[in-house]
This record gives sequence, C-alpha cells and structure tokens, in this order.
Amino acid sequence: MGVSTGGIVLCGGKSRRMGQPKATLPFGSELMLQRVVRLVGQAVGPIVVVAAEGQQLPPLPKEVRIARDRHPDRGPLEGLTAGLRALPDDVDAAFVSACDLPLLKPHFIRRLLDLVPGFDVAVPHVGGFDEPLCAVYRKSVLPEIETLLAENRRRPVFLFERVRTRRVTAEELADMDPELQSLQNTNTPEAYRAALERMRA
Repeated sequence: MGVSTGGIVLCGGKSRRMGQPKATLPFGSELMLQRVVRLVGQAVGPIVVVAAEGQQLPPLPKEVRIARDRHPDRGPLEGLTAGLRALPDDVDAAFVSACDLPLLKPHFIRRLLDLVPGFDVAVPHVGGFDEPLCAVYRKSVLPEIETLLAENRRRPVFLFERVRTRRVTAEELADMDPELQSLQNTNTPEAYRAALERMRA
C-alpha cells in the first residue's frame, strides 16, 4: 500500500447521551475501549489512545501510547491533533476511530488504507454523511488542522474542504463489511444494547 500506518482511538468525549463513560462499558469479556484498541491493532500499529486530561482509562497493552487533549472541549480535531503528534516519525498516516465502534472489522480498516494513496484523507461517506471518526488521515494534514482550531472551525468537514479528501462510498466497502457494522457507534443505551445483541448473534 506504500503507506506506513498507525492507529488512533479517541476516547475523550463527554458521553452525554450514554450517561456514563463509553470507554469502560462492558462488551463481551472486554471493556469497550479495550475491544476497539484490539480490533484496530489487528489492522494497523502502533496505536495511540487519546483521552481527556485526567480521564481514567482501563488497562491497555503496554505498547499502546497514551496522549491527552491539550485543550478541553474542542472536539475530534483536537483529539486528532494529539494522536497524530504522538505517532512515531516513520508513520505516514493513521486510521482514526472513536472508542464506541465495537463492531469494527479489520478488513474494513484495510480497505480504507488501500484507498488513501493519492489523497490526504479517506473517509466513508454513507447516507449523505461523512464518518470522520472511522477514517484514515495522513500526518501531513496536521498544519491544516491546527489552522482550523486556531480559527475555531472545529468540524471535520472544514478539514475535508481544505485537503485532498477521498470520500468512500458504501458500495466500495460492502464486500468487507456488508452491513457496515464498522460504522455503528454506540452513543446511546439503546445503541449499546443493539450492538451487544449483534455481537452475540
């Protein structure tokens, strides 16, 4: 694929709709963050977990790097900045995931990696919406992200407008993940229960 790729898992959000920290929700024999880190690690490495300042994390493999948001409440671009900065110099790009995607499939991640050459970002675009927290970003986008944060323009779509963005259709992902379970986040108790049912099935 010609790209040395790491992984970033963002877990510093407030989990307001869930009502409790998503990273430490039980999911099978693991906690949610542990599971997502394991699944991402089956496709890429090294892995950086980005947490809020002072946030308590469950036990993770010793090789996982921990980074912290420098400024609170600035959204996913802040976490993306911290994660990209924490990756080793020889890593060109990162698959970036939220911590609430427990049905991620490593083949799905690899498909996105296959589609990033020639672009700065490869992001699923399904049902008319981008999925910025299940996407691949080159480290070269860091200056653009920092400019956007300085301008208080925090939405990932502002980044996509400024760099070479490959929007990946559902059809391009279907053979790797026919039901696109990799994109099914667990923002609410209902979504969490549904994801548990899918795992058991």
